[in-house]
Amino acid sequence: MRTPSAIVVGAGVGGLCAAIDLARAGVSVRVLERASGPGGRMRQQGSSAAPIDAGPTVFTMRWVFESLFEDAGRDLGSALELSRLELLARHHWQDGGVLDLFEDVDQTSAAIEDFAGARDAAGYRRFAADTAHMFEVLDKPFMRAQRPDPVRLTLDIGLQRIPDLLATRPFTTLWSALGDYFQDDRLRQLFGRYATYCGANPFAAPATLMLIAHAERAGVWRVGGGMYALARALETLARDLGAVIEYDCPVSELECDSGGVRAVVTAAAVRHPADLVVYNGDLGAIATGALGDTVRTGFAHMRNAPRSLSAVTLTGSARVEGFPLAHHSVFFSRDYGAEFEAIERRGRPADDPTIYICAQDRDDEGALRAGADPAAERLLLLVNARADGDRERYADDETNAIKEKLECRLGASGLKMAETDWKVTTPADFETAFPGSGGALYGRAIHGFMASFQRPAGRTRIPGLYLAGGGVHPGAGIPMVATSGRLAASAALTDLTSTTTFRPRATVGGTSTV
Repeated sequence: MRTPSAIVVGAGVGGLCAAIDLARAGVSVRVLERASGPGGRMRQQGSSAAPIDAGPTVFTMRWVFESLFEDAGRDLGSALELSRLELLARHHWQDGGVLDLFEDVDQTSAAIEDFAGARDAAGYRRFAADTAHMFEVLDKPFMRAQRPDPVRLTLDIGLQRIPDLLATRPFTTLWSALGDYFQDDRLRQLFGRYATYCGANPFAAPATLMLIAHAERAGVWRVGGGMYALARALETLARDLGAVIEYDCPVSELECDSGGVRAVVTAAAVRHPADLVVYNGDLGAIATGALGDTVRTGFAHMRNAPRSLSAVTLTGSARVEGFPLAHHSVFFSRDYGAEFEAIERRGRPADDPTIYICAQDRDDEGALRAGADPAAERLLLLVNARADGDRERYADDETNAIKEKLECRLGASGLKMAETDWKVTTPADFETAFPGSGGALYGRAIHGFMASFQRPAGRTRIPGLYLAGGGVHPGAGIPMVATSGRLAASAALTDLTSTTTFRPRATVGGTSTV
């Protein structure tokens, strides 16, 4: 019996997870990646100190990866050094106030009472309970389902649980819903920021995104060696299971005919025939015809899909003094609404932006790790920007002005940085690294009730072609991207067994194949 073959385009988290599940099921897997290493947006950049995580910085929903490794007969704890953070993030406001958010509800409630009063502390307890309920309602029938739609979601949850479904508040904006819990607008700003985890505007995103708060309370971990160590661990596992991974190998065409996908052609004109293809790249590249006209027609409707936010990031090392940074720290703008209006109107970061900092050499309480150089502390700074990197480029004087503006803003908040060696990444740079994205970091914008259902599923209308990544169901965020890869593999294995005599050595665990 012939072993079926699969090509995975892209060695991002979704592509690697799909490769792992396919390879352990007995499929011959080849991964083609245009970059020089794994991870996709989970990437590193060099600095005068050491490599710095320049992509995702928050590791949550550990059980997603534990399941992936366990199904492959491996142990996540042996592959990664993980340290649980009790202090999730430190938050600063220019008009006064610093608030630490903890994993423990009682600790956070006490901190909020000191910060904003007893009423908002009680509101936080209700918020914590409601977001836990949201997560429970949507976890299996939505996040782990192959192709959810409003009707199917309702049926899967059960007609008797329609009140539970409505309690996820899909028809209310996040900003509006937060007003039911918090009087202090600083707290609405803090919890509204969860929308940006998906690249969304909190004034347009559905309140359902509050469930991200529960995912954080369920555990945030610091990864030894940085988040990029996760990409390397996934790469190692895929190779151990027999997958072949080729780097510096951009793809120029997904070859299809009336019967479905037939092959993948590289930029070097090497043709790889395949029984199935998992595409772990930006859908915009397919929709605009960058990967061939035969595949473009099935995705033309995605060409003008609304994009999520992009960002301007600064990575580098610095001598830090003053403000006591935690591992994750946020410095808020004075007016959150004006910040998002400015991004939409001008495209560039707002003059008074919210600034996120990952101090990669610090633990949750702000202590430097053993061996870290206090004179060259590794930092990632991020501010939101519009995803127009395929249309606009930042001039050098603009990026220099952004660097100066951020350093000035942080200095006014008590954080002094000296001896910096910043590398700036703009939306145009993200578009160059991830063609077809326009610089969008999270796929399609999640604005409005139907947006979450408008992401494509892992199984496409083209036989043999499957999708994985942040622009695919169930969406952005490292655990969701990993789930998308597993769902794509599950759909592919189901289709293989229904059309051939192939019988997988193992079934994909940890996900629903509904």
